[in-house]
Amino acid sequence: MRIRIGSLIQSNVDMSRDIPIVFVIDDDISVRESLVRLIRVAGWQPSVCASAEEFLARPRQMTPGCLLAELRLPGLTGLNLQRLILDRTEIPIIFISEHIDVQAAVQAMRRGAFEVLTKPLATDLLLTTIRCAIERSRTALNNLAQIRVLQDRYASLSAREKEVMSLVVSGRLNKQVSGDLGITEFTVKAHRGRLMRKMRAGSVAELVTMVESLRRWTTAMAASVGLSDQLLTDNSTLVQSLRISTSDVMSA
Repeated sequence: MRIRIGSLIQSNVDMSRDIPIVFVIDDDISVRESLVRLIRVAGWQPSVCASAEEFLARPRQMTPGCLLAELRLPGLTGLNLQRLILDRTEIPIIFISEHIDVQAAVQAMRRGAFEVLTKPLATDLLLTTIRCAIERSRTALNNLAQIRVLQDRYASLSAREKEVMSLVVSGRLNKQVSGDLGITEFTVKAHRGRLMRKMRAGSVAELVTMVESLRRWTTAMAASVGLSDQLLTDNSTLVQSLRISTSDVMSA
């Protein structure tokens, strides 16, 4: 397959930021070579593989980018690969294929594929799609960074502080928390003050927002790899105890 670069104008690359990586998986060497040239001219960093297995053997790159993958790969197919990396929200997948099977394309999009493009690839459309995918990747990486900060703060809480927090964000007053846990109201206030400082929350509403962000992310990641609700309940104190919404607390 040949891709005409034509009058493509290379945009300025901001060297102060990580250069995005565009991963390419295709068993056709001519496709890989054409895409590498195009990706480099556009100012991105290409990383090519001949198979999904080769891609999976490489370390995960936490940098802005996207994945161009042939849908009909030999061995591990594009759809099979997508299923294995559903948790990698930082790398949007753009499927490419000369013969697009409608059912496969629908399945890919339902699983979160960024786009499905038909070969031969139109240069302008491909570049626009890659740019948009990279922007989504940047957003996902920023979200992951924020979640990691919240996870670290949550992990720093003691078991009792986590119990108090789950009751506080559900709208329980200090006196009610005291009765629920069988401790004095003074002790509740002490735990509440410490957990607010550790979570760096300026208000209960802000704390609820943090908790809800963690809950949504934990649930989404578990669902993406096929974990059941029961497994979530058994293994995640966060998901188990914090099934509340911001509106619940704001109205409490």
